[in-house]
Amino acid sequence: MSTIYDRGAPGRRAVALPPLAQPEEQVLSGIPAGLRRQGAPRLPAVSQPELVRHYTALSRMNYGVDTGFYPLGSCTMKHNPKLHEDLARHPGLADLHPLLPDEECQGALALLWEMGECLKGIAGMPGITLQPAAGAHGELTGMLLIKKWLEDHGELGARTKILLPDSAHGTNPASAAMVGFSVVSLPSDRRGLVDLAALRGALGPDVAGIMLTVPNTLGLFEEDILTITSLVHDAGGLCYFDGANLNAYVGRARPGDMGADVFHINLHKTFSTPHGGGGPGAGPVTVSEALLPYLPVPEVVREGGEFKLAWDRPKSIGRVHPYFGNVLVIAKALAYILTLGDDGLREVSAGAVLAANYLKAKLAGPYKLPYDRLAKHEFVLSGEGLDGVRTLDIAKRLMDYGFHPPTVYFPLIVREALMIEPTETEPRETLDAFAAAMLAIAREAREQPELLHDAPHTTPVRRLDEARAVREPRLKLDLGDR
Repeated sequence: MSTIYDRGAPGRRAVALPPLAQPEEQVLSGIPAGLRRQGAPRLPAVSQPELVRHYTALSRMNYGVDTGFYPLGSCTMKHNPKLHEDLARHPGLADLHPLLPDEECQGALALLWEMGECLKGIAGMPGITLQPAAGAHGELTGMLLIKKWLEDHGELGARTKILLPDSAHGTNPASAAMVGFSVVSLPSDRRGLVDLAALRGALGPDVAGIMLTVPNTLGLFEEDILTITSLVHDAGGLCYFDGANLNAYVGRARPGDMGADVFHINLHKTFSTPHGGGGPGAGPVTVSEALLPYLPVPEVVREGGEFKLAWDRPKSIGRVHPYFGNVLVIAKALAYILTLGDDGLREVSAGAVLAANYLKAKLAGPYKLPYDRLAKHEFVLSGEGLDGVRTLDIAKRLMDYGFHPPTVYFPLIVREALMIEPTETEPRETLDAFAAAMLAIAREAREQPELLHDAPHTTPVRRLDEARAVREPRLKLDLGDR
């Protein structure tokens, strides 16, 4: 592939700078000699049109949610309303200094307080912190809260285990381990749900709690959720719900009613704020009555007609994020919630479930369906039944059809997994086009497997050795004599 150094000719430049107003030595006098460049930088000699066209061409090689469909299960990418981006740029928010006194940022504090009230209502739980900066950060916060509760009740040394279904999100065990808990894996039963017999066998006086992904990474709702939380509570443990998949039931069910003690919410997934390269994120955490004293400080509270940051919380776990959290991300999510209202949020979950089951019905058959049950927001297929090709081959070939591949090889309990989440923001035509591409690839796998082995064929970069790229990264371009 050519680089910008292959363009242009000596003497060309994209901009012309005016002469220095002072002698060069005088300008450089403030820079220590050891930090001064000894020669001219190796910049490409290109004109401004060449420079603009180069970077415009590079931008067209990128794949983004504004250019195409992301069927990523678990790491959901969906459309972000552009109006909310404009709202987040409002000078009253974007230019607000975080060290201003409370009385000079009442609007922002009111916004944060209202968001907290909305999320508490959605979760059915009495307490919240908006500080966590992402889902995994919310998990860590939740584990710190449980640890503090155990410490306050004199049980920290005795209760050291966190139970974790094998269908949970991959960051859950890391979050528990970082806080000092040991993780005990619970197997799934033949339905793809938590094995109740295994749960009963694992419970005991050494169990601090359970971390549940609801719905789980197979896209299945835990039908025995009330039994699970009751068993854990009866054994003296607490229940953490990973709320990354709230978009499957938002407006229809509340974790607090199911027995959750801690519940984190990925604003990027359910409430449509940027994710990944479009971040940063936000992962607010709601809590039950028992954990209210331990919430991070400061808390946004309303006293009379004014809002303030409350610091007098002697049992708090302290701060988990500078200042108040990622305020502009929270503002976008609040705009989404207020725009849709209760009825609109129920439509979100209905659309997410409908889209997932629509695609599942189209693709089951040519692709193995390990758990043939009603899915929620996502579903998992397997490429295991297509002899001679791997799931990676399917994913790479899908790029030739113009689609970003789904999540592959996760969850780990499904061999050759393809994890697909269409979200509620995609029209039926897009889902049909994606299904047609997947069905065509299934036919190719049977008739021309070598086509998949060599895919992708049409992308700017062909198939790479990802493992080698990680072990032997090339972080510097050798310019030679250019």
